[in-house]
Amino acid sequence: MEQVDVVVVGAGVIGLAIAAKLSQCYPNLLVVDRHTNIGGEISSRNSEVIHAGLYYPSDSLKAKLCVQGQHLLYQHCREWQVPCRRAGKLIIANGAAQTLALHKLARQAKDNGVTNLASLTKVQAAALAPHIRASEALYSACTGIIDSHNYMLSLMAKTERQGGNFVGLTEFVGAERVHDGFILRLENSGETMRLKTRYLINSAGLHCVDIAQRIEGLNRKDIPQLHWCKGHYFSYRGRHPFSHLVYPMPELNTTGLGVHATLDMAGQLKFGPDTLYISQHHSADYTVPEALRETFYQAIINYFPKVELERLQPAYAGIRPKLQGPSSGFADFNIQLPGTHHIPGLVNLFGIESPGLTASLAIAEYVANELLE
Repeated sequence: MEQVDVVVVGAGVIGLAIAAKLSQCYPNLLVVDRHTNIGGEISSRNSEVIHAGLYYPSDSLKAKLCVQGQHLLYQHCREWQVPCRRAGKLIIANGAAQTLALHKLARQAKDNGVTNLASLTKVQAAALAPHIRASEALYSACTGIIDSHNYMLSLMAKTERQGGNFVGLTEFVGAERVHDGFILRLENSGETMRLKTRYLINSAGLHCVDIAQRIEGLNRKDIPQLHWCKGHYFSYRGRHPFSHLVYPMPELNTTGLGVHATLDMAGQLKFGPDTLYISQHHSADYTVPEALRETFYQAIINYFPKVELERLQPAYAGIRPKLQGPSSGFADFNIQLPGTHHIPGLVNLFGIESPGLTASLAIAEYVANELLE
């Protein structure tokens, strides 16, 4: 039976970041994924924003790992020549209620250790973005955008340089616990193979709960309920006046940050995502219904009055693995280290949604610090 030190299940940005970190000490490492290539699901269907860490409760993993991860991510991009840009972000308020919420958000950001954040009056906001309607705003200079595909390629290249490997089209069938690790059953091209590993990292994103349920000895009480939440994006055809990202204040009792305006590395303007909880299927639906155009238009016109309905074009959709249900409050990352479930060598990562891309390198350090003690 072939034996490796580490098997990472899931070749999204989180699994690849962990693989790049662990392969420094454990070069005999394998990343497996059910898709042909890396980044086949969540990591290739998001807004590609490098977040500052404004919104998350103090002392949450999302806050800590986002702030730490942002610095690590910009450093990695410089070292590996991954395209990224500090585009800056305006968080805007309109009306008294949103202005109060904006002030509260500024205090939260300060508590989280966010720097390079400026409060803007209506006049200052108009000078920075005259096309935007805002009674007040915050400006986050360190918020940026990244080419997520090239970022994932750099992580895989780093892993391979250190001795690790990627195997696609490979299904995780199950894991049997043994005294010094796990014996895995993997299926590739219709054939089942057995593989022994010392460490098992479950970073399967949308399928993390399904993978956890196939690990022998893991208490079902330690496996949380996961909710799939779909987000649609519309691109904006033709020239536009945006040079910064623009986020409206989140509505109360919602599970997302609202339909915001972002840019990609080519300067394409896009709006989204919305939030739509969906049932879980083996084959995810990534269609963008044309009927959503009017809904997006009504959301955008509140802060971009000159938006033109006919220039909104269906772009793409992504699905987020949320631990927060449609009517529940904030849910943090759930990173289960061996001390949590008392299974040596096992790490489960549940609910790694936004700001997962920004926090990816910090998550990798968080996991490695536990396993490499």
